[in-house]
Amino acid sequence: MPGIIRKVLILVLMFSVYSGSRQASAETEYLAQDFNLEDIKGNSVSLSSYQDKEAVILLFWTTWCPYCRKELKNLNGMYKELKNEGFEVLAVNFAETLQKVDSFAKDYQLGYRVLLDKNGSVTSSYGIVGIPFYIIIDKKGIVRFADSYFPHGQYKELISR
Repeated sequence: MPGIIRKVLILVLMFSVYSGSRQASAETEYLAQDFNLEDIKGNSVSLSSYQDKEAVILLFWTTWCPYCRKELKNLNGMYKELKNEGFEVLAVNFAETLQKVDSFAKDYQLGYRVLLDKNGSVTSSYGIVGIPFYIIIDKKGIVRFADSYFPHGQYKELISR
C-alpha cells in the first residue's frame, strides 16, 4: 500500500479510536504475546525479559500523530514515578525509520525505551488498529488493560490483581 494511503488510513483509524471507539476494554485479561524488537540504540528487547520483574506499559505510537505526542510527553513526565512503582515503559513506534524515530526521541528527551516495530508486525499481532494505544501488562505477563487512553487513577490497581 503506498505510504500516503497507509498514513491516511491509520490517521482515520486513530481518530475513531481516540474519540471513543474502543478496541478492547479495561476488563481484558489474556497472556501478552512475547515479541523481540530493536530499540533506537540497536539493542534487542524482548517483552518476556520483564516477566517476574516489572509490570510493563506499552504505548503504540507514531511521530506524526498529535495525540501520540501528547501521550509521550505525559508518560515522560510520569516516568520516574512509574519506575518507582514497579513499571517499565516501552514506547513501540509503528513502522517508521530509525532516523525519524531517533531524532524525535532526542527532541522530546524521552527517558524510557523506544522500540521500533519496523514492519508493524507487533502492532498487528496485538490487534491494534489505531494509535495512540496503551497495553498494561502485569509481572506475570497478563494483559490487564488495553485502550486508547492511560488509566491515571487505576493503573496501580490493575496490576495488583
